[in-house]
Amino acid sequence: MFSINKQSAPLMEALVRYREQRKISFHVPGHKNGHLYEHTDIAGVLAQVMTIDATEITGLDDLHHPEGVIRQAQELAADCFGAEESYFLVGGSTSGNLALILTVCTAPGDILLVQRNVHKSVLHGLMLAGADAVFLEPYVDEVSGLSTLPSVETVAAAIAAYPQAKGLLVTSPNYYGMGAGLAPLVELCHHAGIPLLVDEAHGAHFGQHPDLPPSALSYGADGVVQSTHKMLSAMTMGAMLHIQGKYLNRQMIGQRLAMIQSSSPSYPLMASLDLARWHLHMNGPYAFTEGLLAVQAFKEGIREIPRFQLLQPEAGPNNEGYTLQDPFKIVVYDSYGCLSGYELQRRLEEQGCVPEMSDERYVVLLFTLGTTQADANHLVQALVHIHKQDENPPIPSDFPGIHFYSKKVSTWNNVPAFTVSKPVPFRLAPLSSEKIKTVPIEGCAGYVSAEMIIPYPPGIPLLYPGEQIGEEITARLQLLRDQGAKCQGAADEKLNTIRVYL
Repeated sequence: MFSINKQSAPLMEALVRYREQRKISFHVPGHKNGHLYEHTDIAGVLAQVMTIDATEITGLDDLHHPEGVIRQAQELAADCFGAEESYFLVGGSTSGNLALILTVCTAPGDILLVQRNVHKSVLHGLMLAGADAVFLEPYVDEVSGLSTLPSVETVAAAIAAYPQAKGLLVTSPNYYGMGAGLAPLVELCHHAGIPLLVDEAHGAHFGQHPDLPPSALSYGADGVVQSTHKMLSAMTMGAMLHIQGKYLNRQMIGQRLAMIQSSSPSYPLMASLDLARWHLHMNGPYAFTEGLLAVQAFKEGIREIPRFQLLQPEAGPNNEGYTLQDPFKIVVYDSYGCLSGYELQRRLEEQGCVPEMSDERYVVLLFTLGTTQADANHLVQALVHIHKQDENPPIPSDFPGIHFYSKKVSTWNNVPAFTVSKPVPFRLAPLSSEKIKTVPIEGCAGYVSAEMIIPYPPGIPLLYPGEQIGEEITARLQLLRDQGAKCQGAADEKLNTIRVYL
């Protein structure tokens, strides 16, 4: 390991030197350090970024064989986040999830234990690996109806039923900032001799401040993927893969990353990862002071509007799956039941506040270390305005409050009728059109889906090819269509029909 200053940003500093030297480029990229656009107005800020849009030349290292500044930057990242090794990702957390799955599942038919409500990238990784997924039922919070991690009992049952499994992959926290401690799952996996893989895309900030939940690495997880661009300060698509322990083949991880990521990675994007880490090393927990004050200001302000309530875990003996809430994920809902999450998002956008996502019930508002108290106050005023617009909206007589939503109606959920599924094969072979037909959504119950339906955000597949469509899923598909939800993967973008197997 290099002996380097934690207050340095080696890759960013190397790119600044590259720009200042103003050498003549006889290498890619073709815009030649932005010179092509020097006399045009349209490039604007992008032309400035192009001055450090370099490639693998002397002094700037190589992401896929790092020996210099990129290696130093990755080692500093490992130190910052508590990993043994860290890898910069230029394809978002998607590339990290793909690399982990391709590392542990090396032969067709290898079994991976998978939390059912995972991001679509996990299913794509299973397809690339030709692996079989054993899906585990997630815990469903009785109050909110939202699902989180599988229970310890479910994981233990899955490991006992499939001792040949190559690993367990879970998502924590979920898109709503909900989660629970991972120590029991780490213990189960390691006792069985398999790695725990964690899609921690929304938890890159975890463990960096006393008021934030612990990180997956601190619990002992073996492979952890984080979207550094989501909750920290990297540019979009910037993410990291963190590794520790003895259960993952480090050499193979490097090879898999080289296989699925571009051989010409973006240097501005990698530099932004270096800067995001540098910001944490320079400021420590104080990096989050302003953002946490903004959260506090918002919570104090919303108390004056009882109609709009926030999602929080409730203490109880049966609440093991939802014991922590990311304070930066503000999940708000209309306790009167008058506005769906989709409608509340639309109304907030009219007031200049753009949420992260919404579903049938909730709106997710993402605060970060870059959010200010002025931002929080603007959001409070937007909710005040929305409430006043309605002028004492009537509460439906049959509206039983938030507990109604324990019927599992979120786009995040796809709660199966099983605790541990049978192995489900994922393959790349194309579907034969002769074995597929199109049916109306209203009449699809009982058929087997021939396409993947992915409400986005959050990107959690509601259906995957080969899954039987039940009455509950049929009703939810109709609800998503009627409320204008965006769904990826559907052949019919308006979701009036769906492709099924004959």
